[in-house]
Amino acid sequence: MISCMFQIAVACLVVAALVAYANERWVRLPGTIGVMAVAMLLSLVQLGLERMGFDSLHAMEVRFVRSIDFGMVLMQGLLSLLLFAGALHIDVSLLRRYRWQVGVLAFVGTVVSTAVVGLAMWAVLPLLGIALPLGYCLLFGALISPTDPIAVIAILRSVGAPDTVEMVVSGESLFNDGVGVVLFTLLFGFAVGGQTPGIAPTAQMFLQEAVGGLALGTLLGAAMVWMLGRIDNYKVEVLLTVAGVLGGYELAQALHMSGPLAMVMAGLVVGHQGRRLSLSDISRQHLGLFWELLDEMLNAVLFVLLGLQVVVVEFDRATLLATALAVLVTLAARFIAVGLPVRMLPDWFRLPRGAWKVLTWGGLRGGIPVALVLALPAGPRRELLLAMTYGVVVFSILVQGLTIKSVVRRALDAPD
Repeated sequence: MISCMFQIAVACLVVAALVAYANERWVRLPGTIGVMAVAMLLSLVQLGLERMGFDSLHAMEVRFVRSIDFGMVLMQGLLSLLLFAGALHIDVSLLRRYRWQVGVLAFVGTVVSTAVVGLAMWAVLPLLGIALPLGYCLLFGALISPTDPIAVIAILRSVGAPDTVEMVVSGESLFNDGVGVVLFTLLFGFAVGGQTPGIAPTAQMFLQEAVGGLALGTLLGAAMVWMLGRIDNYKVEVLLTVAGVLGGYELAQALHMSGPLAMVMAGLVVGHQGRRLSLSDISRQHLGLFWELLDEMLNAVLFVLLGLQVVVVEFDRATLLATALAVLVTLAARFIAVGLPVRMLPDWFRLPRGAWKVLTWGGLRGGIPVALVLALPAGPRRELLLAMTYGVVVFSILVQGLTIKSVVRRALDAPD
């Protein structure tokens, strides 16, 4: 068992490295967008070869992809490290100034997006001859609402976007990951088990998951800062942070608290207090470089796996129409939940004119939606949701991701 897991991990790293090399050498697309595009292209080429009778490579890829539990790899492995690494580099002083704006977009915005997507899909899917219960539609809304800021942040930096826009995009994305997972957990019983959630139990569970996760992450981060401040050995300090992240995530899961929210808070505390008060210049440099490199490597692996998933997603005419509908609905929900408030309340959000366009179009989806949908029980409903989820993720990364640079330039340079 251990040997098999090690071989799969090695295979993932080798494939990710080769795909990243191909993108850097020939394709030259932005990092995560490029590796996913190259991985998808390779998969589509193999699908074409299969149609021509050369099916050995395609069969091998399908076996490889099916041997990887994508949901477990992300939710129980990569996610804790990615969220901590992302939060570690957030400017906490700037985040503190925009804490209410980020909180409203991440918490209220995710709830609104979940409701809008769920109700819209429930109302419109029957027009395509597809009957999907309300619980599953809301579940789709919860899993598709979290956004991934990785590609957008790199583009914002490359065009010299204001720090406030960059911080709101990254801060909202980090927190809405945790909120989306909590909502998915709350709605899972309603959708799969048919249990109607009561107001009091739902509120209690939300508080335990969300507030408990935030509190645990704050305590975990403070503990790491305290320990880091009493040694001056960057090797041990790196080891402590890795152990704190992996162990803290497992502790949050055991206590039925939100591991993603806990990791975000821990990263914010360590990034702010640890680097400001506890670490020497050498330790700060090595710790920052380690987590930056780990973040890049894990994102390469994640987006390569996302690109390869195309071989196990099945589409027919009805599913393609439902996927196109899902793309439009999620874009509309993103505008209603995030873009519209920023547009209508410019004095409160204190962002540059046109920022609402960046926040709306920059709501890229990543691995979390795919991991969550794969956690559903096998059956036709999961296959439909998987196809819609994968379609939205691919559209957001390849279409929105490749056009966001021009959107940023026009939105932030031109009058609103």
